[in-house]
Amino acid sequence: MSGGERDELYERLRVYEGQPAATAGVGRDPVNEPMIRHWCEAMGHPVPPDGSAPQTMLQVWTMGGLAGHPADSGRSDTYDALLGALDAAGCTSVVATDCEQEYPRALRPGDRITFDAVIESVSTRKATKLGTGYFITTRMDVRAGDQLAGRHRFRILKYKGRGRPKEKRPRPVVNRDNAGFWAGVAEHRLLIQRCTRCATLRFPWLPGCNACGGQEWDTVEAAGHGTVYSYVVMHHPPFPAFDPPYAVALIELAEGVRIISNITGVPYDKVRIGMPVQLEFLRVEDEELELPVFRGVDA
Repeated sequence: MSGGERDELYERLRVYEGQPAATAGVGRDPVNEPMIRHWCEAMGHPVPPDGSAPQTMLQVWTMGGLAGHPADSGRSDTYDALLGALDAAGCTSVVATDCEQEYPRALRPGDRITFDAVIESVSTRKATKLGTGYFITTRMDVRAGDQLAGRHRFRILKYKGRGRPKEKRPRPVVNRDNAGFWAGVAEHRLLIQRCTRCATLRFPWLPGCNACGGQEWDTVEAAGHGTVYSYVVMHHPPFPAFDPPYAVALIELAEGVRIISNITGVPYDKVRIGMPVQLEFLRVEDEELELPVFRGVDA
């Protein structure tokens, strides 16, 4: 936004400042010893010797749970309207940025929690690395009976995302032990190490022979034929630059060594143990990276 440009959206949003974000909220459960113990174990926090709840547990007693319980949360229509106005303006992404807490009184087992919250402030439009949007700060007063037990300021950024560029595949780590292998790949050759002392073939590349310990070696070029020895189908978790589901296989080459690679040319759910495969080289994203993969061959 230029210096003289008026932020009309901000002018509409600022009217929400000072209005309630939650009214007459009720904690779902009284403060209790099991929850205190579970929280302390999860956080690595010692259980207070007097049995009170750690002060930083404050927000635990006001949260509605994964299922969400609007009747307990006390969340106001006004706060929903504020978020809705931002959604309508394209600020559909949200991230929590920080919080501040005060602890006037310790919470003890048996305390019943109530709370109210107010929309304390809405910022002018801000440009961040995530995107452009508005910071919203709410202030919640937490009470045990008629006593103020805590105050919780919570700030979020509602923003319009920039969109992510397509992720690139991770680049292989090339070092002095495997540089010869990647040099072969660049020439569309799949090279296997061979110990010059005992003639044992080895893959992946290693600095020494795992059969006799010899450190001298040369290479043989794989013919490129093999079979699927084992495989998995990746569904989750998703990994940048990969589109699940996809098959990752352990290929047994005709030379007797095994290599892990992707299977191409057949659907992921058609890959089978024993399936014959043929080596090919896949150019990935740009001319800087080529990878050896294996195409499934119809039986």
